[in-house]
Amino acid sequence: MRSVLHQCDYVDGKLSAGINAQKYKINEEAAAGGEQFEALNNVVMSRLVQHPVYLNAILPVKISMPIYARYTSGMSYGYHVDDPVMGGTARYRSDVSITIFLSDPDDYDGGELSIETSYGHQQVKLPAGHAILYPSSSRHAVQPVTRGERLVAIAWVQSMVRSPEQRQILFQLYQARDQLSDAPPGKAFQHLDDSYTNLVRMWAEI
Repeated sequence: MRSVLHQCDYVDGKLSAGINAQKYKINEEAAAGGEQFEALNNVVMSRLVQHPVYLNAILPVKISMPIYARYTSGMSYGYHVDDPVMGGTARYRSDVSITIFLSDPDDYDGGELSIETSYGHQQVKLPAGHAILYPSSSRHAVQPVTRGERLVAIAWVQSMVRSPEQRQILFQLYQARDQLSDAPPGKAFQHLDDSYTNLVRMWAEI
């Protein structure tokens, strides 16, 4: 994927940013189009949308096509919140942001994804092929790259459950249900399964 991205043409990342975000965004994005770009999307999206954590932590309804962003020395993206509604003719609400790391951490210095959470700032710099999912309502930034090249794929998802707190509860229940699924069937598991199912029914928006 990195080899293909190195052959792509790049444009100023401000072109895809909202009015306010343009003030803080200093990066480049691969120009969409062509067979190579389509091949990249097929790899990224097919792996992502089949992943059980993606499916059960987000409960997705719609997902954007990815943007491939490049940060070289001196580039960064200041603190911001993602636009609430995205897309052209096919509009969707951005509930969850996804960053898929394509460069190895040793390939660049700096470039951490910094996310403000209720537990303080989280600095994220994952191995190539790993992804982080976080609420699009979170203030986040990309710290300045001081050496090398940081390549990432970015996408946004509309969930059937708008509230991040409700999604967290549902994912915890899903994990508990999954851990108990191999145990002999009993009332405790049935109550848990019923509660998960009915909470999804109560909170889901289709």
